[in-house]
Amino acid sequence: MTQHAPVIANDRSYPWPKVTAIAICLDGCEPEYLTQAIAAGLMPTLKRMKETGTDRLAHSVIPSFTNPNNLSIATGRPPAVHGICGNYLYEPETGEEVMMNDVRFLRAPTLFSKFYEAGARVAIVTAKDKLRALLGAGLRFDEDRAKCFSAEKSASSTAAEHGQQKAADWLGMAQPEVYSADLSEFVFAAGVKLLAEWKPDVMYLTTTDYVQHKYAPHQPEAQSFYAMFDKYLAQLDAMGAAIVVTADHGMKPKHDANGDPQVIYVQDLLDTWLGEAAARVILPITDPYVVHHGALGGFATAYLPKGADRADIIARLAARPEILEVMGREEAVKRFELPADRIGDIVMISTENMTIGTSAHRHDLAALNEPLRSHGGLTEQEVPFIVNRVMPGLPNEPVLRNFDAFFYATTAASL
Repeated sequence: MTQHAPVIANDRSYPWPKVTAIAICLDGCEPEYLTQAIAAGLMPTLKRMKETGTDRLAHSVIPSFTNPNNLSIATGRPPAVHGICGNYLYEPETGEEVMMNDVRFLRAPTLFSKFYEAGARVAIVTAKDKLRALLGAGLRFDEDRAKCFSAEKSASSTAAEHGQQKAADWLGMAQPEVYSADLSEFVFAAGVKLLAEWKPDVMYLTTTDYVQHKYAPHQPEAQSFYAMFDKYLAQLDAMGAAIVVTADHGMKPKHDANGDPQVIYVQDLLDTWLGEAAARVILPITDPYVVHHGALGGFATAYLPKGADRADIIARLAARPEILEVMGREEAVKRFELPADRIGDIVMISTENMTIGTSAHRHDLAALNEPLRSHGGLTEQEVPFIVNRVMPGLPNEPVLRNFDAFFYATTAASL
């Protein structure tokens, strides 16, 4: 058997896997979803994995949003290293607010690209296309050693750009509607087919939190989703892969007893205190898919006008019951390992059942058909971390991070 050296990515060493190493990111998987689905008898495979493998809780990165956490899992490092600190950012030099899904924002190579460079076969399947380019950065598709496609654009994928021609036809499943549980099921089904027929060395499967934004853990729609996942997990496990199941963030109810969204509109407050539009509040949860959450999450950053009394603004915001923590840039960078040039002068985190908005008139909440559920703050930082192998000495949170997924997946796969 050929002996492969470990793969070094961002100063971390990943053992070469003897079997396929898989990390599965269940978007928005608050641990309670798994607890309730297992208690209802709907996840026998995951129940067995927790009992006979390794069952831990880990911490996500803050902000507990999709892009920062997926890129942390993909690089094995926090946002200070890879640069992706939200779904959305403000560029002071241009005065523009832009999506952070372009490869130009990525400051570190992914471990996928490093495994590819070392000769591995790498497969990435993502639910939404917004992550595909970032996760696939550095991969080439001319040698049949890399596949990186999304469920959302699966009908139009090409061999040249994604490593898989018309993935929907290849899988025999129609391209799913983006606002559906089917988007995530496509990811799982593709993972099973890739493992069975293509046998990647490293595979990443990452879903959408459409279900988790709409439904609480006890609701039938949520339990049906996890029962569906468990059936695909059983197939992946039966084929001998080493699997880590984790999440990019949790999910909490953000509404009152009447089902109305709980929001503090910080731009309106700063307009009152500093003058209209003098400050600029940025909500990094913003992405093209705001039907889930109306761009309301638990984390925000604000740029203050020159000469503003930052300490006074921090004190005023900290006094608000809706705000869990507020701090200056320097503290946020140090505490949450964020890139200093991509966050504002202050960072705010809301309490468990509260979200942060800009101005009331800028949020269209009419599309929220169910009571608001969202994420982004410290109360959504705890996520599952389950390995289908016994891993002695595995730490728990806060030491264990979701972005350790591939370190432990490849370690398990190398044993």
